[in-house]
Amino acid sequence: MSDIDYMKIALKEAEEAFIEGEVPVGAIIVSNGQIIACTHNLTQTLNDVTAHAEIQAITAAADFLGNKYLTECALYVTLEPCIMCAGAIAWSQMGRLIYGAPDPRKGFTMLSENILHKKTKVTSALLAAESIVLLKNFFKEKRDL
Repeated sequence: MSDIDYMKIALKEAEEAFIEGEVPVGAIIVSNGQIIACTHNLTQTLNDVTAHAEIQAITAAADFLGNKYLTECALYVTLEPCIMCAGAIAWSQMGRLIYGAPDPRKGFTMLSENILHKKTKVTSALLAAESIVLLKNFFKEKRDL
């Protein structure tokens, strides 16, 4: 599967979050061509401000592998990670980070891309338009209530 195929799976997770009333962010982690974590934001469901999609995925992947370091893994997430999530990505020593929509207000790049582990390879704006549409529709729906 390609990066686009994996990001489409993350987008399906984001759509599930939307349905559940969560901010529509989806994340998956891939190791050796196998999806080992597939989740979305759960902050409302768990009443936990730290239950971002990336954190949920990192926890699931580390549990699956039995290792806190994810050096051989790739994280696909539909929105640029916030600073908190970037810290978790760095501590896990994620091999690759691939994200969709940029987040100029709360994304980690507003501070510095050096937050991540020095070996983490980053690809940005993959299927960004699709992620942006989903986010805009979610917040428009919230405003219209």
